[in-house]
Amino acid sequence: MTFPIDPGAILPFLAAVLFIELTPGPNMAYLAALSASDGRAAGFKAVAGITTGLALYMLLSVFGVAEIIAAAPLVYGVLRWAGVIYLLYLAWEAWRGAEETSPGQTGGGGDHRPFWRGFVANVLNPKAAVFYITLLPGFIAPDHGAFWIQALILGCVHLLVSIVVHGSIVVGASRAAALIARAYVGAVRRALAVCVALIAVWLAWETRPA
Repeated sequence: MTFPIDPGAILPFLAAVLFIELTPGPNMAYLAALSASDGRAAGFKAVAGITTGLALYMLLSVFGVAEIIAAAPLVYGVLRWAGVIYLLYLAWEAWRGAEETSPGQTGGGGDHRPFWRGFVANVLNPKAAVFYITLLPGFIAPDHGAFWIQALILGCVHLLVSIVVHGSIVVGASRAAALIARAYVGAVRRALAVCVALIAVWLAWETRPA
């Protein structure tokens, strides 16, 4: 019986994905800032949005669209700068709301803004597209299942790992915020806003054309 993917590639792929997800980046910074300021419910909604964005790129890679995006300098450039600008907007919004919002006041009930902000931030992150173009194909074995089957299986593994990592960030940040006196919540939110802004600058530098 032939497995649809190479069993020997599973552990190396898991290690690579775990390393990537644990590396500080836009998603991690945004989730930490949101969960610390607005609570766990808002954080998990953002996780759902980020995961949906990753799933979109996974499906695009299956059909070869992600490769076209990365190969088109103009499209890639627009995507890159849109992502940077959007992260700066999220940082500004977090800074502006430092004294308007206390933990747990937003993100609950019918407020779906955290989901859509997480989704948009991830879709506008060119590194997500590049991941499915540069890393994923390296773990696909020609002598096993069809490319799209292997891409879907490995992509789903990536999604599961990202959910675990991002969910841990949400729980950790929300718990840390609960231990901080209300008087310091605004200062923490400002500090996290600065972190998101720095991540935006880092993203612009890391994704610059070679």
